[in-house]
Amino acid sequence: MSDIFTEVDEEVRREQLKKLWDRYGNYVVAAIILVIAAVAAWRGYDYWQIRKAAETGAAYDAAARLAEEGKHGEAEAAFAKIAVDGTAGYRVLARLREAAEIADRDPKAGVAAYDKIAGETTAQPAISELAAIRAAFLLVDTAKLDEMTQRLEPLAAPSGVFRHTARELLALSAWRNHDTAAMRRWTEAAKNDPEAPSSVRSRMDVLASLLPDSGKP
Repeated sequence: MSDIFTEVDEEVRREQLKKLWDRYGNYVVAAIILVIAAVAAWRGYDYWQIRKAAETGAAYDAAARLAEEGKHGEAEAAFAKIAVDGTAGYRVLARLREAAEIADRDPKAGVAAYDKIAGETTAQPAISELAAIRAAFLLVDTAKLDEMTQRLEPLAAPSGVFRHTARELLALSAWRNHDTAAMRRWTEAAKNDPEAPSSVRSRMDVLASLLPDSGKP
């Protein structure tokens, strides 16, 4: 008797499954198709991204070779193209290299290019601050100390990634602008930072040796 009941139960389950399939089968098939399509699309996109990154990397290397060969106009154009068409990481690098090429032919335009990068990458502080530092390098020989201070003092804070370079540039600017008090402030800030590289401390020692013993401006 138990075999008969078992067979009846199985028949009932099959009938229930058939009814469910008749009712929802099309939805199940559609869901499976959507999953397969989504996986295929993702794999296709992933492959495209890898291929695009490889192509952009090759283009970046080619642009860098142009710069090394002294073909700065061609290099600038190549970096500009990557900055527009390349993958995200290379776009930022290309913008920085493009700004460097611009600065070689026109320092003022180079400063503007770096300032634009700094202003547009505030969500990426390391990139933004690096661009600001590079602009300051172009200005240190000619800019007034007030402008350099406005540009670099926020980067010279104790937590700043580029604080050592910012302080060094500020000290140098103070010396060039004959501001002894500011020069003392920034040389001491650079030297007293326990994490300051030895090369920075050495340069600050040289600069500090130009200060008057009295410490008065």
